[in-house]
Amino acid sequence: MIYRPIYVENILPYTDTPFVKILTGVRRCGKSTILKMLIEELVKRGVDRSRILHYNFDSLQYEDIKTARKLYEEIKIHLAPTGKTYLFLDEVQEVKSWEKAVNSFMTDFDVDVYVTGSNSRMMSSEISTYLTGRYVSFRIFPLSFREYLSFRKEYSAIGELYAEFVRYLKLGGFPVVHLREYTQDEVYTVVKDIYNSTIFTDIVKRNQIRKVDQLERIVKFAFDNVGRTFSATSISKYLKSENRTIDNETVYNYLCKLESAYILHRCSRFDVEGKEILKTQEKFYLADSAFRYSILGYSSDSVATMLENLVYLELLRRGYDVYVGKLGRAEVDFVAIKQENKIYIQVCQMIGSEETAKREYGRLLDIHDNYPKFVLRTDKFAGGNYEGIQTMHIADFLLYNGY
Repeated sequence: MIYRPIYVENILPYTDTPFVKILTGVRRCGKSTILKMLIEELVKRGVDRSRILHYNFDSLQYEDIKTARKLYEEIKIHLAPTGKTYLFLDEVQEVKSWEKAVNSFMTDFDVDVYVTGSNSRMMSSEISTYLTGRYVSFRIFPLSFREYLSFRKEYSAIGELYAEFVRYLKLGGFPVVHLREYTQDEVYTVVKDIYNSTIFTDIVKRNQIRKVDQLERIVKFAFDNVGRTFSATSISKYLKSENRTIDNETVYNYLCKLESAYILHRCSRFDVEGKEILKTQEKFYLADSAFRYSILGYSSDSVATMLENLVYLELLRRGYDVYVGKLGRAEVDFVAIKQENKIYIQVCQMIGSEETAKREYGRLLDIHDNYPKFVLRTDKFAGGNYEGIQTMHIADFLLYNGY
């Protein structure tokens, strides 16, 4: 196991506190492995393994545990007779009303509870009802660029930094595809299987969707329009042009379900001057760049938007709330806010002309405050500062600790 400190070190301070630790994220992003890391950390701290109960509900071993009552009865008889028991419940959304059982554990016994799930029902109103004020949530993402380099160093031969960055962009960050030297086609085969299992298990089966073809067309439209503003209406018009009728509400519901399975991330707009979140012209980004390439194929004209996608995900990993910035009639790629901190970011593949430079830097220069501003690019450039705006290669920004 490659240690992932960005998560383990954030979760450990909540050990032995009266909160359920909920880890959520897209399938195969590494939640189960992080649970194992937490278990090993507890053992290092002196917790006897007999006090640790670990259940993975994706396993046939626990296929019969489908209700809160059965979960409660199963775990109750295995709790330590004295002292605290540590419960690790992996993919617990497979158990109906699991939150009722967890609430009872917290009320009736001396337990410390950790759970994972791959569907945003993990954060639904039912959880708020039964676990109000009794849980903390942690969003788990596929590998960051820094984590990807750690995997490469451990399992393969690491190359020149910017070459590795290009490879990371193409192959994405699902841990399973970096445990050995896979070809690009092999990686996309694995990622497509992750996509299929997510679509058909977490969306189609769970929501009893009958028109699967309709859903898949919406997915492909969203994947093809990463980083662009679009709406349920624009998708509905697109499908109508293909002689497929679908109403806006159905489109919206499908988009919400894709968010629920953590395939899509919705990015709202932020009025930089009015300092308010806007409810129109949102953008969507993917949980991993390899999702797009495994479904639509790799193309060079998609690189610019997928570079944005990498930066967006990295900001989320670091705990920022991320928005598309609205500045009059212009747009700033990202406004990232974390408590009292704020940064502004423009992302571009290259700046090939003075006109492009004026556009990318000019939008940030029009923001008259003292928060950090970045232009991130992948071409060669001279100097790293332009009238107070930092210029960085995107790879360097992903590894940068200064924000």
